[in-house]
Amino acid sequence: MNDKLKLNDILQLTKEELSRTKIRLNTYNGDKNPIDEFKKNPQLLLDWNYWNNKPYKEGQISIGLVNMGNHKWLLFTVGVIKKVLSTPIKSNDGINGIQVEYETLEKYNDLYGRVVVHYHNKTQQLFRNADLLNDLEIKEILPSVFTGFDFPGYDNVCLSFEELESIVNGNYGSYHNALRNQKAVYLQTDKATGKLYVGSATSKNDMLLARWGTYIRNGHGGNKDLIDLINEKGFDYVKKNFQYSILENFNSRVDDNYVLARESFWKEVLQSRKFGYNKN
Repeated sequence: MNDKLKLNDILQLTKEELSRTKIRLNTYNGDKNPIDEFKKNPQLLLDWNYWNNKPYKEGQISIGLVNMGNHKWLLFTVGVIKKVLSTPIKSNDGINGIQVEYETLEKYNDLYGRVVVHYHNKTQQLFRNADLLNDLEIKEILPSVFTGFDFPGYDNVCLSFEELESIVNGNYGSYHNALRNQKAVYLQTDKATGKLYVGSATSKNDMLLARWGTYIRNGHGGNKDLIDLINEKGFDYVKKNFQYSILENFNSRVDDNYVLARESFWKEVLQSRKFGYNKN
């Protein structure tokens, strides 16, 4: 007897609904990984799911699953196709496709981004019929919407530009709570050259989360050497090569002058004035 819980055990789609259900397996397309899009903004993945080079039909139900790796898939949408638009559109990779108007089924709102199923996909077919539900075993139901970023502790922060951008602009409560009210001395590493930049976040620049947000907006945060680097190589160079970590963190009551003194200490220890991007 197979007593493993299947996806439709919690969706409870009727026989009639199953007859018009399609399951979309969203996975790496050679350019972007859809789970990374979900981390940035779940809306990006909805746009991905409801576009296809094989048009949906009006009235169909679309179940959207995104590949998390290790044969795990995250449920992120169940919607009804309301209208298939007549004008074909072209994706960034030049493939013609069809966009649709859809309505997300609100009765499943508490499940989106939380239900993880196990399925070993052995085919290249990513647009499947409802009988696939028989193979989608519930692995877990997360306590909150999957973010992919749980704060690892100040000593273990090591982020790429893309990861930091997702955290600053996204809804990542554990990171935001940890960084919002902290002063810090932080390190930027240019992985292409090994050059370092040591900076600080104080009350003057609204703590660490806000300070790092300036680098997401412009890449340099007002630092002259980083401005020169971007003028020479472009903002995309920073996005591709820079990494962000924390050398020391301090609570909001610590005097700014002490934080600045520690910043100067780390510049000397790491020789970032002589060999890196620090001028002062």
